[in-house]
Amino acid sequence: MTSVNISQTPTSQDTITKGTVRASWEGTDTLLNPSVLTKHLKSPKPQNAITIAVSSRVLFSMNKEQQIYEQKGMEDYLKYQIEHETEPFSPGPAFPFVKALEAVNARLRELYPESEELFDVVLMTNNHAHVGLRLINTINHHQLFIERFCMTGGNSLIGYLKAYQTNLYLSADHMKVREALEAGIAAATMFNPPEKRTEVSETQLRVAFDGDAVLFSDESERIFKAHGLDKFFEHEKAHEDMPLDHGPLKGFLESLGKLQKKFYAKGQRMDCPIRTYLVTSRSAASSGTRALKTLRSWGLETDEALFLAGAPKGPMLDKIRPHIFFDDQMFHVEGAAQLGTVAAHVPYGVTQKWAPEEACGGECLGYCTDTK
Repeated sequence: MTSVNISQTPTSQDTITKGTVRASWEGTDTLLNPSVLTKHLKSPKPQNAITIAVSSRVLFSMNKEQQIYEQKGMEDYLKYQIEHETEPFSPGPAFPFVKALEAVNARLRELYPESEELFDVVLMTNNHAHVGLRLINTINHHQLFIERFCMTGGNSLIGYLKAYQTNLYLSADHMKVREALEAGIAAATMFNPPEKRTEVSETQLRVAFDGDAVLFSDESERIFKAHGLDKFFEHEKAHEDMPLDHGPLKGFLESLGKLQKKFYAKGQRMDCPIRTYLVTSRSAASSGTRALKTLRSWGLETDEALFLAGAPKGPMLDKIRPHIFFDDQMFHVEGAAQLGTVAAHVPYGVTQKWAPEEACGGECLGYCTDTK
């Protein structure tokens, strides 16, 4: 299996010719730096906001620091962080996603100045508080609007995620992601960003979802695993009017849809700064009907639906250029990353198998999935 250990230089398709690379996020258009305009605004109350919890290791690149921790231990790690606390971290895989959230917030504040229905980004990390100053300095350096920090010093994050009413948790630690999913919190594992990063929009947040075991339950996947493809198609045809149960990220799509409707109410459907995609290996004619009817039964929709009938997802994602793509299979996550898409693994459902690291050289962080 190819490693997803790849580095990123964020760029923008709106301002840069395809194939060129921008050295850093400094100098980015003000629209992507709404913190410049909103520094004195208060963060929304958790019960009103869409809370996105990100770990420091996915928001920023901390590979060197992680190696110090793993090789030399906590004390040397903390010493290094304190000695370098005026040096900002470079952007990590979740950085463009967070910047896009801020761009959406800027538009929402223009339309609804008093509303607290906004994205609220919380830095949720098990780092020691001594690392806090370097993280604050980095956030200020990149002009991010992140007011809420939660540094647990190694303790479990679950109680804090629940207290913040978290709508999505992104982490580099697959064990913490599994713990969050088991607690009913939408979560995904992120990896080092692609070496050849696809240019992403500066003005529109784009989020792409796999279907089964991500938006939907793994019910149909279980049929396929147990009885094969033909029985899968027969099952889907027989149950096409019966909605699938929800998957771990259904609630996050629901939250995105709620904000989209606020733009629609102002006549901005065609200019909405949020766009969602269903990118599934299902085929349209034989099993797509049930997926679309399920979304309709929930009162949800995606702006675009791509039924690939088993074709690779990477080329389509390269066309879409999402800020993040969620899939339950590492095969698709790595295929997307190889073509420059930031993809996140949702370790949920029947395709997940716990395996020793030597099974794949540790490249899947302990999770081996099949390649359906």
